[in-house]
Amino acid sequence: MDLSRLLTQRLYAWLLLIAGGAAVFLLQPRLPIRFSDFLLPTASIGLVIAAWWWSRAPEQRPTRQDAFAAALLVGVVLLLALNRYLPETSRITPSRPPDLGALIAGMAAAAGAAVALWRVLREVSVGGRTGVLIILIIGLFILLKTELLAGILSAAWRGATGQDVQIASALDLNWLGFSYIAFRLIHTLLDRRSGLLPALALRDYAVYALFPPALIAGPIDRADRFAAELASERRWDADRWARGGARIAVGVFKKFVLADTLALGLALNAVNVDQAQGAGALWLLLYGYALRLFFDFSGYSDIAIGVGIWLGIQLPENFDRPYFKTTLTAFWQSWHKTLGDWARFYVFSPLTRALLRRDRKPSPAVIVGIGHLATMLLIGLWHGVTINFAVWGLWQAAGLYAHKRWSDATRGWYRGLNQKPSQKRLWTLLTWFITFHYIVLGWVWFALPHFDDSLRALGRLFGVGW
Repeated sequence: MDLSRLLTQRLYAWLLLIAGGAAVFLLQPRLPIRFSDFLLPTASIGLVIAAWWWSRAPEQRPTRQDAFAAALLVGVVLLLALNRYLPETSRITPSRPPDLGALIAGMAAAAGAAVALWRVLREVSVGGRTGVLIILIIGLFILLKTELLAGILSAAWRGATGQDVQIASALDLNWLGFSYIAFRLIHTLLDRRSGLLPALALRDYAVYALFPPALIAGPIDRADRFAAELASERRWDADRWARGGARIAVGVFKKFVLADTLALGLALNAVNVDQAQGAGALWLLLYGYALRLFFDFSGYSDIAIGVGIWLGIQLPENFDRPYFKTTLTAFWQSWHKTLGDWARFYVFSPLTRALLRRDRKPSPAVIVGIGHLATMLLIGLWHGVTINFAVWGLWQAAGLYAHKRWSDATRGWYRGLNQKPSQKRLWTLLTWFITFHYIVLGWVWFALPHFDDSLRALGRLFGVGW
């Protein structure tokens, strides 16, 4: 690589840093609580800087480049805060930012608190230090994802800003991208504890955590893989623009044509569940919801991957024809793959290994069952701390456990089936049918907000309760 190209590569990483810092503000939807749609993105940037500091290797000393990256991120925040002094029609922030002096004072106080906490913890082990920040991030996650707690926080924030507390709602705190940023930060902190995280400059770490295409709906990349992509030589040619554009076009069609059309009453929801005339109509609505969910999630992923290609970063694939899989295990290896991989790597595997190391370890079947239960509950509650999402997690865990037990018990019989092509084709069709409908029935807990409604809908699907 010649010097001019090397300089361009380095400059490009800095441009991505600025873009990521700005994106958390510019993509954030307008919120009803005063200043919240500016302060929440500011908190995202603060958390990223803190997580980088906490996840550094003991021998990794901060450099001038790291200081410049931190200053650049702070500069992005302050520059966007100047929108306060622009006419409303000229602002690029969702709403009017807070007073610049108050913002600077608040950021200084937050930085001071973080430094004070670091000084208290710097003599503690790496595991202890990273554990504190992991607990903080998980605490924020629970606070935002639990409707009651988020409502209390909304009321308190409204009261502090002189707004009506009677209309406080958990929806007031729609913190764009926090779920995905949180999982990326926890990944780096856990990998630092285990010694797997490579040394990353703040610039590269922040670009990874705040990469604009992946902010809204993932994928959840790994830091080491992303850093290698960022450091690789890239060439913007016609092929790159064509590949990225084609992927974006597919994603736009999935999300804004197919998914949004299905959402106009052709997919199960809390309104039309009671309007369906019979079990057949309800099944059609449920199929519509299953398709809508796939086209929505995978469409966003396609758009993110396509924009990533344009920006010179190949993001990981997130979906691989999940509804065509013949087992629930295969489904979860092809649906929201990066989330499933994250949960397996940081929940299922460590938990099952810990149980295996116990002096009085449970049976293998119990260990697998506990692992599936913890993993799928986490994935369910990641979408929201509600009874329905917890039940959905239990549903998935039960299915995975049943499939594991069945496959273990019938392994010899299945090998024999390979010698009978016609019977194997019939069996493949049957297992696809069962797997697909098990997944689809589980979406009832996603589609409807209340437990009683979901239970009634499940009964009506089978002709009970009409």
